[in-house]
Amino acid sequence: WLAVHLDDPKVRVVDCDLPDAFNRAHVPGAVNAGGNHYIKGEDGVHVMAKGKIGEFMGNLGIGDDTLVVTYDQRNSVYAARFWWVLNYYGHTNVKVLNGGWRKWLAEDRPVTDGLTTVAKATFTPQNPEETLIVMADRLESEIGREGTVVWDLRSRDEYTGKEIRGNSRSGHIPGAVHMEWSDVMDTEGLSTFKPAEEIREALASCGITPEKQVYTH
Repeated sequence: WLAVHLDDPKVRVVDCDLPDAFNRAHVPGAVNAGGNHYIKGEDGVHVMAKGKIGEFMGNLGIGDDTLVVTYDQRNSVYAARFWWVLNYYGHTNVKVLNGGWRKWLAEDRPVTDGLTTVAKATFTPQNPEETLIVMADRLESEIGREGTVVWDLRSRDEYTGKEIRGNSRSGHIPGAVHMEWSDVMDTEGLSTFKPAEEIREALASCGITPEKQVYTH
């Protein structure tokens, strides 16, 4: 679908890899999210503030009526973050390219190293969708509550406390279940998402089912 819509002026393709990778080669017409590919705020942790997200997206040529397609070469972890941020600010017209850069290359689709120039667009962020984020105090109060699951998506070593990753303490949130985020991806192939039924079964094995409130980190 994307290959036949590359020239559609209402579609903006966003490369979510670091600038060095983007400059080597990218999907024709794509813009790069830049060094702040997680779109974090000034604290380096949370999401970029509403007062700045409009300018950030507008500079990428993303307007209120733009269909955004995100991709990366890291099993969609950055692309999915970009997708989430847009949804957080009410822009739901956004999709993640299944398989990302790896699959695009493997299928011998067009690439370029040329610069992409886009006109600045008007992006109007909506009030944050607060159901898409949770703060520590609220999460702490949810621990152990029936119908609630805390899903730790980090590596197994981080979950067990073997790997600290620079944190002051190791281990995991009490009662949290573990399944690494990459387990939903076909990492041995073309970085596509695994079939939905396979993902559902893997989640269910961890106690993550549709009727439950799930908190991820």
